[in-house]
Amino acid sequence: MKANNEKKILITGAAGFIGYHLSKRLLSAGYTVYGIDSMNDYYNPSLKRARLSELTQFERFSFSEGDLADQSFTEAQFSLIQPDVVVHLAAQAGVRYSIDNPRAYIESNIVGFFNVLDALRRHPVEHFLYASSSSVYGNREKTPFSIEDRVDQPVSLYAATKKSDELFAYTYAHLFGIPATGLRFFTVYGPFGRPDMAYYKFTKSIIAGKPIDVYNGGDMLRDFTYVDDVTSCIERMLFSPPAPDKNGLRYAIYNIGNNQPVKLIDFIHALEDAIGKKALLNFLPMQAGDVEKTYADITETKRDFGFSPETKVEEGLRKFVEWYLAYYA
Repeated sequence: MKANNEKKILITGAAGFIGYHLSKRLLSAGYTVYGIDSMNDYYNPSLKRARLSELTQFERFSFSEGDLADQSFTEAQFSLIQPDVVVHLAAQAGVRYSIDNPRAYIESNIVGFFNVLDALRRHPVEHFLYASSSSVYGNREKTPFSIEDRVDQPVSLYAATKKSDELFAYTYAHLFGIPATGLRFFTVYGPFGRPDMAYYKFTKSIIAGKPIDVYNGGDMLRDFTYVDDVTSCIERMLFSPPAPDKNGLRYAIYNIGNNQPVKLIDFIHALEDAIGKKALLNFLPMQAGDVEKTYADITETKRDFGFSPETKVEEGLRKFVEWYLAYYA
């Protein structure tokens, strides 16, 4: 039997925001990581190349560029790597982008996800972890959001694709015995983040002295979760697949959030403090597809993995701004 540090970990979306941070954490701990990423141009690929250049400095990192929506590519990678654990983070992200570019979400989040699942039928792994999203909860009054809540009323196509992924994973766990864990991420932020995220765009505009668009009067609540807290939790989960239930099914869902939602306007004020400059605010109504609040109930994540987020928003934004200023210097 292999020791954990001898096992092969495949991370899809390895040049993405969370994928990069998770890969770097595991490589620094001595694990062997295989990365896959399409390096698409949803945002400037130079940021993905910069992340990738850091990862390729590790001897135990291997990388393949390709699109998981291409079945032959996906099958070839699984056949070549024969991973022990798969963390599937590759996806088309963004709520608002899904309104204007729905096909990108079907290709990546549905076709790509299915191709990975189907490859797992022929190349069994100890554990399949995959990214879901707090967006599956939709607009609801009850808080915090629990994994026991019904999630059948998505308000964006992005959310609908993520809920679909959870259903596909459940079906394949039932039919083919794939041990699967879904990770519902809550507004992950931090250094080397995605430029389409609000805090990234806010930082750019505040530094440039340009106004920032603040929707719903800044009266939205978000469970901002620092990326290091997220990857620390995933690392604990890697080699702990779900135990079989009474029917032998090995399937689980977990919330990964900060459990301390922050009002958007307060988040902006904390960002102003980190930058040392006031923002010019342009208040706008709610956008289609947005939800008013996200708030994670992390009872099960804390119980099973000792997950307890440690990074306060003020500290996380300070670290992000320090990275941002250095990167764009």
